Amino acid sequence: MKKNMTLYKMGVFLNKFILYFILVFFAMLYLIPFFFLVMGSFKTTSELFQIPFRWLPRQFNFNNYRNMLNQIPFLNYLKNTLIIVFFSVVGALISNSLIAYGFARLRWPGRDKVFMIVLATMILPYQVTMIPLYLMFTKMHWVGTFLPLIVPQFFGNAFYIFLLRQFLAELPKEITESSRIDGASEFQIFAKVIMPISKPVLASVAIMAFIRSWNDFLGPLVFLGSDKLYTLSLAASMLKSNYDPNWDLLLPLGVVMVLPVLILFFVLQKYFIQGITMSGIKG
Repeated sequence: MKKNMTLYKMGVFLNKFILYFILVFFAMLYLIPFFFLVMGSFKTTSELFQIPFRWLPRQFNFNNYRNMLNQIPFLNYLKNTLIIVFFSVVGALISNSLIAYGFARLRWPGRDKVFMIVLATMILPYQVTMIPLYLMFTKMHWVGTFLPLIVPQFFGNAFYIFLLRQFLAELPKEITESSRIDGASEFQIFAKVIMPISKPVLASVAIMAFIRSWNDFLGPLVFLGSDKLYTLSLAASMLKSNYDPNWDLLLPLGVVMVLPVLILFFVLQKYFIQGITMSGIKG
């Protein structure tokens, strides 16, 4: 009996070891580009292309980061990016949560049909609607400002609405019914009852809205006319020339653009995973 138990424990240990080895192996594969980016940001251009290749720099050189701050208006680009990202995340949380609450917790004629129409808009790629949007924003004299990148975020996003609606639909109906009996209005129920228990899915939406706005290149390229309004993604494109890429500036800028996303994810990963598992895969 003891021998069988020992063999069973060894088998369980071996299975876990193989599983963790595979996970660590693939995790390392995904970390290689990031490691190259970070180490390359401390190298000179000649070191980047030397043969044989060296993963680590001979000397950690911080001049690349100093040059990035001095040779391009980095702080101005960062400020522009943060303004767009902040209002985009706020708009995504406010608008999509309200719309999803209407689809999930309120009954009104044609609700499910309208929800299907909203989901159908996910089929349209951004490139299809970009030209009509540009013409509309041009007539509104918004081109050359941050408004075309911020205001649409306050009118909902089909995927975020779907994610939030799936989460809210799974909440017990007794929560809202008891609040209505106590005399609470719909907005009070939404703000004081539903939203506090929806932190996981709200964190998921915030992370995805942040990444989408932070990395957005096409939107700023089309709607921002002046280089004074450029974002970090446009700055990276400006530094990348087909003939003479500024690698000593591109790699530090890449590190600066990646780090906020990683930090945000690690801070909110608990809520992010909960939000996805509790909403995105339920029917």
